[in-house]
This record gives sequence, structure tokens and C-alpha cells, in this order.
Amino acid sequence: MQQFFAEPSWIREGRIFLEGSDVNHIKNVLRMRPGEDVRISDGNGRVYLCCISAYEEKTAVLDILKELDADTELPSKITLFQCLPKGDKMDWIVQKAVELGAYSVVPFAAGRSIVKLDEKKAKKRQERWQSIAKGAAEQSGRGLIPKVHQVKTFPEALKMASGLDIVLIPYELEEGMDKTARIIEGIVPGQSVGVFIGPEGGFEEEEVRLAGESGAETVTLGKRILRTETAGLSVLSILMYHLESKSHIL
Repeated sequence: MQQFFAEPSWIREGRIFLEGSDVNHIKNVLRMRPGEDVRISDGNGRVYLCCISAYEEKTAVLDILKELDADTELPSKITLFQCLPKGDKMDWIVQKAVELGAYSVVPFAAGRSIVKLDEKKAKKRQERWQSIAKGAAEQSGRGLIPKVHQVKTFPEALKMASGLDIVLIPYELEEGMDKTARIIEGIVPGQSVGVFIGPEGGFEEEEVRLAGESGAETVTLGKRILRTETAGLSVLSILMYHLESKSHIL
């Protein structure tokens, strides 16, 4: 069933008065008619089963049939700190990170970054990535829309991560899967987690040192070197499985 997001202020008196571009998508792209059902989330974890009542100019009027049990969020908030990749890879990374349960995404530039964005381009890209995050959240039935932050410098990203409980930084020179397994097994539901993924050329040694001084744990993802667009999603997949398995046991 199709899902969309609504501002909490649009929900009143047993109805949802949906506004914005989603109205055109529902009406003219999906060609949904009055009487058809749709899921609506308020972006704060509450999801409703609704029936389309009518279209009024730029508004879709939806009758709330019932509130649904929407337990689609991970038991921990995971932030993906992703170094800017070449081309349109970031579009794909944001989309898949949202599908895998990331709470937020922080793009950043590192010493070996190939992509350089001025303030104007960075803002435009961030708006695009936020739109992609919204679409991925709707497609995957998320209860909220993960935030894609403005592009940061590496020191700024480290400062953002300083308030998290656990920070992981996959590094190709790190050895020992036992350490990686031990750290991940030690993560419990409720802890906030940050994952730093470097550029195509990898992190500089000084950057890894600074991350370690900030409390980040270097880990290995195995004997193979993963692309920047693969590494973060691999870690998110591992964390998703671990946290949901642990939450089920608890």
C-alpha cells in the first residue's frame, strides 16, 4: 500500500488534509480515486490507514480509518557519515541507507575527496538528497523521514559524532575480525551509533588518528576492499540485523 507523509498540523477532526507535491502524485501519477486506501505517517512515528474522501484544488482530503501499529524504526539511531563520492552515487547511498533504517545521513568532505562543492552547489545537492530520503522513507514504510544534513568538513563531522555512544570507522589497514565482531556485539538497542565511510581513495592516516582521538573505533569489514558506496550499506545491514535480533530477544 502506498505511504505518504503529512505535517501534524494537517491532521484534525478525524481527517488528514494532505498538501504539497504528493497530492499531484496521488491524483495524477498513481491515479488514485476517492474510496481507495492509503497509509499516512505524521513523521513522528504515528501511521494511519486512510481512505481518500475527495480532492479540493491542491488538497487531498483523507478520512482516517484507524491508527496502525507502525514498528518500522530500528531500536537505535544510526547516523551514516558518508564522504562525498563521485557522480550520482550519493543519490543511491542515501536511498539505500534510508531503506536500511539510518536515522540521518551526514555528507562530508575529506582530504582525499575528489568531489568539491561550493556552498551553492552543496545546498542544492542537500535538497535533492533530502527529497530522495523522503521518497525512500515512503517506499519502505518508515515512520519518519531521515534528515540529510548539509555537507560538512571532516572536523565538523567528527564534532557532530562526539555526542554519539558508539562511532565506527571501517579502515582498510585495520586487521582482526574478532575486534569488529566484539564491538558490534557490544552495541545494545537504545545506543546511538555513527558510521564513518571514507572517500574512494580511503581516509588519510591523520584523519584516522583524529577520529581515534575523538573516540571512534576502527574496524575491518573483511579481507576485501569495498567501494565507498558499498561499505556504508554493508555496515548498516550488519547493524540492522544485529539490533533487530537483539531487540527481539530482549
